[in-house]
Amino acid sequence: MKRVWVYQCNRFLHDEEIARIEDILSEFVLQWTAHGNQLAGSFSIRYGLFLMLMVDEEKAMVTGCSIDKSVHLLKKIEQELGISLFDRMQIAYRDPSSGNILIVGRDTFSSLVRDGGVHAETIVFNNMLTQVDELDKKWEVPLKDSWHARVFL
Repeated sequence: MKRVWVYQCNRFLHDEEIARIEDILSEFVLQWTAHGNQLAGSFSIRYGLFLMLMVDEEKAMVTGCSIDKSVHLLKKIEQELGISLFDRMQIAYRDPSSGNILIVGRDTFSSLVRDGGVHAETIVFNNMLTQVDELDKKWEVPLKDSWHARVFL
């Protein structure tokens, strides 16, 4: 099984910031271990907004300590770049009219749903996924098919 952790930035990253994050994460995954065992780690940055850390657990299992190492590193990235990767109060979605990705707070998103600016078919990003094989079909999904529906519809 390949695990994934999806972290959403509070704003879109600039090209230089993406390059810096790629440098940091490239070095990190090369030395990422769990109880002395090398993890088969990788990463992806999508849309200049989402950081994804992945581990192939068929090669070595992730542990609490190895997850803590990744969180610690991401917090360092936050400090260095002045961004937030752990703000679960931000919702990313595709604007129904333009298809552009927008980021708003939960209250604003709730108002958009109430006022019809966002509806059941609006594409949202389900960052709660835990398996890489879910990314293609369960990450960008209509609001009605995501955890967002329980909160906002």
